[in-house]
Parts: sequence; C-alpha cells; structure tokens
Amino acid sequence: MKTDVEELTPTRVKLTVEVPFDELKPNLDKAYKEISQQVRIKGFRPGKVPAPLIDKYVGRGAVLQEAVNDALPELYGRAVEETEIFVLGQPEVEVTELEDGTQFAFTAEVDIRPKFEVPDYDGIEVVVDDAEVTDEQVEETVGNLRERFASLTTAERAVEEGDFATVDLVAKIDGAEVEDASTTGYSYEVGSKSAIEGLDEALVGLSAGEDKTFTGTLVGGEHAGEEAEITVTVQSVKVKNLPELDDEFAQLASEFDTIDELREDVRTRLGRQVRLQQLSEARDKALEALLEKVEIPLPEKVVEEEIGRRNQQLEQQLQMAGMTKEDYLADEEKSAEEFDTEVADAARLAVKGGFVLDQLAVQEELGVENEELSEYVVTQAMQMGVAPQQLAEYLTQNNQLPAIVSEVLRSKALNLVVEHVVVKDESGNVIDVDAVQRELNGETAEAEAETPDAEAGDTEAAEAAEAAGDEAAEETPAQAAEAAAEEAPTAEAKGDDAK
Repeated sequence: MKTDVEELTPTRVKLTVEVPFDELKPNLDKAYKEISQQVRIKGFRPGKVPAPLIDKYVGRGAVLQEAVNDALPELYGRAVEETEIFVLGQPEVEVTELEDGTQFAFTAEVDIRPKFEVPDYDGIEVVVDDAEVTDEQVEETVGNLRERFASLTTAERAVEEGDFATVDLVAKIDGAEVEDASTTGYSYEVGSKSAIEGLDEALVGLSAGEDKTFTGTLVGGEHAGEEAEITVTVQSVKVKNLPELDDEFAQLASEFDTIDELREDVRTRLGRQVRLQQLSEARDKALEALLEKVEIPLPEKVVEEEIGRRNQQLEQQLQMAGMTKEDYLADEEKSAEEFDTEVADAARLAVKGGFVLDQLAVQEELGVENEELSEYVVTQAMQMGVAPQQLAEYLTQNNQLPAIVSEVLRSKALNLVVEHVVVKDESGNVIDVDAVQRELNGETAEAEAETPDAEAGDTEAAEAAEAAGDEAAEETPAQAAEAAAEEAPTAEAKGDDAK
C-alpha cells in the first residue's frame, strides 16, 4: 500500500492511498459470502451460491462495492498510522480508482491537529486570590445555617417586607383567566423579588382576607411576555423566627456543644474551600499562561463543533430552569452578538488548550495507569450520584473509555505544568501547591475514614473500571485512529475509472 500526504492547510490534509488489488481478496471473499447468504437462487442453499452465479445475477460491481466499503476503514487506519498524523473527526472519503483485478485507490480529506512543540514552561509565574476567610464570611455561613432552622408563626397584622404570605393568584388577559399563571396556597417571601414583578409592592400593607389587583408581565407559560391583570389575595401572614445564636443552637444544628466550636468548624471548612479555589485558579491560570506562549492554527470544523456543543449545553440548562435564551441574555445584560462572540472565543480557547495538553503529554511521554482510570470513574460516579459499577459499565458499552483516557491524560499534563510554575497569592506569598494538595487530600482521607460506609462498593467498582480500562489505557494513537476509522462513512465508487 502506498500513501501520499498533501497538506491542504496547516490543519487539514488529503491522503491519497493506492492499494494493490490482491489486498482486497479477503474483503472480496467476505463480500461473496455475505451476498451468498442474502440471495435466493434455485438449486442452491443460502450461503452456498457460487461466486460466478453471484457475478451473473447480482453483478460483479455490487461485490466490488461491498468489498471496498468493508476494506476502507482498515485501509484508512493503516494510512493514518503510516503517516503519523493526528486525525480529528471523520474523513471525507472518495474512491478514485477501482480497476477490477489491477488497482484500487482512494482519497481521504480529514482535519488534523497542527504540528507544533510546547515551549518551555518552567518558572512561569501566576497570581491567585488570597486564601483568606473573614469574620463576615463565617457569620454569613452560620447565618445561612440559622435560616434553615427558622420557624414561621402567624401574625395578626398587615404584610411587611420579610414576611411569608400565603396567597392566591389569579391572572387575566382581556377578562379571561390564564390558568397556568393562576395558583392557590402559594407561600411567598415578601421582598424576595422572586416572583412576578409588582407582587412585592402589592402585598405590603394587605391583611389576611384582603386582595389587590395590579398589572404585571407574565414570565412563563404560553402567554409569557404578555401583560395581565393579576389579583393577589392574602390567606395568611407569617413571621419568620430565627433561633438565638447560642450553645443550644449549636447543639441543635451540629455535633458541637458550643457556638464557638461551631464557628471554628465553619472557619475551617471555609478555609478548605478557599484553598481548593486557589488550586483550581492556579490550574486555570497556569494553562492560560502556557497558551499565551503558543500560537497554532485551529481547524474551523472542530471549533464549530465545540461552539455547537456549548450552545446545546446552555439550551438544556435553560430548559431545565424554565428560562428562554432571551431571558438569560437579559439577565446577563448581553446582546446576542456579544454572547455569540464570547462562546466562540471560549470554544477556540478550549480547542487550543486541548491541543496543547495533548502535545505536552506526547512530549513528556505521559501515560494513563489503570488505577488512575479507576479513580476517575469512581470520582465521577460520586459526583453524578450513580453507582461506580453502573458508570463503568455504561462507559464500556458506549465506547467512551478512549475519551476518558484522553481526559485523564490532559489532566496529568496540566498537573505537570502546575508543578513547574511559580504560584503566588495577591499578597505576594509563594504557595506550595504540592503541600496544599497533600494537606487537602489528608483532610479528605480523614473525613472518609470517619464515615466508612459512605464508599461501600467502591472497591468492586474500581476493579470493574480497571478491567474495562485495560485495553483503553494501553491503546496507541494509531489504534485509536483505526478505531475511529471504523465509524467512517462508506464511500460510493466515483471517478471515470470505477467499474
């Protein structure tokens, strides 16, 4: 087999592959066998029809086409392996020559990762936020906990801001009630601004049994965006009572005996959170700093796919939240053009970051161990709230393991970058990332040791993930390319020489 590579752009190539016809013999034999199972010719059982009769009744051309479509994925994978290119996505394949008994040739245009070297990143300096926990943050967190233990008592007075009012709402447009905008027994915190505009102002001053009508714009349902006459009737007025911040509250809301112990625990937990945020920020900024040192072209098709993925993800999130894209843009105070520009910029940065981390993994000869793959699967399962065993089986059945291997590999490459950068906080203090990571890991291990039943079944899941990942973890780039090629679309024979 002979393969030539023509660079169409820095991110797209055209492979021209010439194959001696003899190499198609196994595929031709397979094609005859499969067609023999399908045709019905008098005097012959299915699967026993001779090749000459298949040529006569079905046609040699149909056999050749079947053989070519069967051979293309493997031949394409071999061509990719021989030329040592890193392909992206599916190729556009065209059969250019098919001389029966003589020659077979095809071309494949495909996007590739651009060729480049990651520059030296040792000593890059990044600055992250200070890991400071203020008294105000501690009190805010304790206050939020206090809110969870608040109680409501009925008040024999008019509604005031901060009260909880149980109300009935009736919305009408042109005198006709809008059913999906009307409700009864709705408990609403007055002043929260979390319902239809105008409701808070209408409620203040009303007592139980009183009502008021106001004009508001509906935010949901088939009449969203339309103005309606809304009548709110107060059923009851309730006042929120917060418990005293004392030792009794600490014993009610936690495992601590005193309010001081509770506050200290909150400070410790907040401290851990800000240190985690520091590590995350260090990773993000280390990658940003590295990307600034690299200039590479990006395949437009890959960028477009990333833009589409991000838009689809946003649409799903908005749908779950019951919002429209217009509502979201209004909340963010952005125009559609500004939003599209931001998404496109973020997509380009993400694609570039993936390329750089992939190349760094190659340069540093990084690999993925089965234990790392298992740990990733278990961690993801915990975050998703599913059984690790179930996630491992899903990934295996849906051929997602190569993508997981790539993600773990990129994470290792980024960890390597972070190890070589100088991380300082805004106060100028150098942060020992490794030491902070070990400290946080120690706290995690200690917390897990205190709740031994929390991770029940993880060992079996890790073993399942490890077993599932054996092949994926050992897969070479060439094997990955061949696996991707197996999903490539078949090609119809084209060209004047095709027969």
